[in-house]
Amino acid sequence: MQIIRWTRGGFGMAAHNYDGDMLTDEVAQVHRSPGFITSNLVGKTADGVPIKEFEASHGTVADLWHAHLRGEPTSFNPLGMAEALMGAISHAAALKGGSAVAAYDAYVGALRKALHNTFRYGQGTWDMAGKEAGLTTEDFIHKVGWRLGRYLAEQIDVDVGVTPDPKFGRPSVMLRRAAQKVDMDKMEAMFQEFDTDGNGSISLTEFEEMMIKLGLAPLKSTDGP
Repeated sequence: MQIIRWTRGGFGMAAHNYDGDMLTDEVAQVHRSPGFITSNLVGKTADGVPIKEFEASHGTVADLWHAHLRGEPTSFNPLGMAEALMGAISHAAALKGGSAVAAYDAYVGALRKALHNTFRYGQGTWDMAGKEAGLTTEDFIHKVGWRLGRYLAEQIDVDVGVTPDPKFGRPSVMLRRAAQKVDMDKMEAMFQEFDTDGNGSISLTEFEEMMIKLGLAPLKSTDGP
């Protein structure tokens, strides 16, 4: 194994596949998180075509899986796995070539920025943000998905000439685990209670009455001039 240091900062380690697996597992075990590092296998074929294989550090989250099976909240840091997947997508696109490469690169760039910014803004998993401020597995994925949708819709990488897809938006809250516990029949009954004219929609007046009755209406500021 050999440490490689770049002149502009940062470092990496070149190692044989087995040694790399052992190193990534050790780092993940120490921090109780598989999210810090990926294991990348790099080589080339006899005719010079690059070979790249990517995987997250592995064998470290059995305790989280069993907690999930018991119905307990978990906070799995997927960064290492996501970085491996993004590396694989980029490499597959490069091997295929053609006009689709720019679209794949734009998507991977937006996903990487969404992941990194979610951690940067203090909305990471428990191992990075602490249990009080950190997010559960599902909430973290939802937050990254929401941020990714924004980046794709806004098309931050306009230089590649990819037209944003208008269908990308904020992910539905129905994807959250908590939504599975909601009594939809009671929800429908509540809707019908406040849909006083029975037209299948809530008007502003009906919405105001609903918010006041439920005690959710925002109050006026009591601050003086």
